[in-house]
Amino acid sequence: MKDILFEDFQQVADEMLLRNKSLLDTLSKLQLAGAKLNRTVIKSVTHCGCISIHGRKQNFKEGYSLEEMKKHVNAQVSGELCGNCRELVEKEMGGLMFYLAAVCNTLRLSMYDVLIKERDELLALGKFNLK
Repeated sequence: MKDILFEDFQQVADEMLLRNKSLLDTLSKLQLAGAKLNRTVIKSVTHCGCISIHGRKQNFKEGYSLEEMKKHVNAQVSGELCGNCRELVEKEMGGLMFYLAAVCNTLRLSMYDVLIKERDELLALGKFNLK
C-alpha cells in the first residue's frame, strides 16, 4: 500500500514537470528547494520566534556507550512550529520531495525502493552506521 503512494506521487510529479525536465535542471531545482526549506526554518527562528536554536558543542565524552551518547545529544531546538510556520515548512518540504521524485523518475529509480534500501542498511549496520 505504501509503495503505491510513492509510485502515485512519482507519477504525478512526472506529469507535472515540464520546464525542468533535464536532469541538470532538476538537480539544480532540488538544490534550490533545499535552500528554500532551510530559509523557511531559519525564518521560523529569526522572524517568527516560534522555535529557537541553541547551537553548541554536543556533549560527547570519551568512553561513553552508544546509549549514554544518545542521552547527551539533542537537536538543540526548543519550542514548536506555529501553525503558519508549520504550513510553510511543509510546503517547502513538499517542493523538495517533488524534485527528488523528478530525479528518481529521470534516473528510473523508485523512491519507495530507495527508502526501503536505506532503511534496511540502517537496520543492518545498527550503531555502526551513525550519521
